[in-house]
Amino acid sequence: MRVSVLRRVGAEAAGTSLLVGIGTGAIVGSARWGAVPLWGLAIAWFLAVLTPILLFIRTSGAHLNPVVTLALAVSGRIDWEEAPWYVLGQFAGAFLGSACVLAVFGAVAHLGATVPTHGNLPRAFLAELAFTAGLVASVFVLSDRGEGRWRWRLVLPPTVVALATYLIGPWTGSSLNPARTIAPAILSGTYSDLWVYLTAVPLGALLVASFWRPRSVDRLDRGPGRESVAT
Repeated sequence: MRVSVLRRVGAEAAGTSLLVGIGTGAIVGSARWGAVPLWGLAIAWFLAVLTPILLFIRTSGAHLNPVVTLALAVSGRIDWEEAPWYVLGQFAGAFLGSACVLAVFGAVAHLGATVPTHGNLPRAFLAELAFTAGLVASVFVLSDRGEGRWRWRLVLPPTVVALATYLIGPWTGSSLNPARTIAPAILSGTYSDLWVYLTAVPLGALLVASFWRPRSVDRLDRGPGRESVAT
């Protein structure tokens, strides 16, 4: 593996570890020490996504999510050769983040694993699909428009995740990210209706990627957050 690719994989691992550690840590901490209101968890997830974006977007693009990487590759925004390495880094980071939550809080609240509530699987499926599509769309806006002076665009993906936490968190746990779901599921042994997330989330990403092609692309930009866009 080239050193440059190794740096990007390391950034994805570190960023995803922060995302999972902060986000699921808030859930587990709330369960152990006292209920945090839903809006508080939404803010925690906003910060869980925004923090690694600010830290690593210039290094790797800060995908932090296997289906984001998949969507960027399917739509032609990044090179397919790098996608497996990104995904490997994301899963490694997710397991590291979830393991840290386990070490700090203990085996509480299934380590923040995502489990559909009330047995309404069709609603959970559609909710995860729709909000994953929204997340990928926000990433594509950031990718296609670039950074430049309009750095406010960096808050788009965290905002979608925060809204998902607030609106569908009570139904699904709000995944939108297979790495975020699989790591705590395996470490806590929580596999209830896992198929919902492993089908709805990739499908939502692929639906957007199939129809939303970039007007222009520089594949060296590694996805979202580039400085400028070629015309």
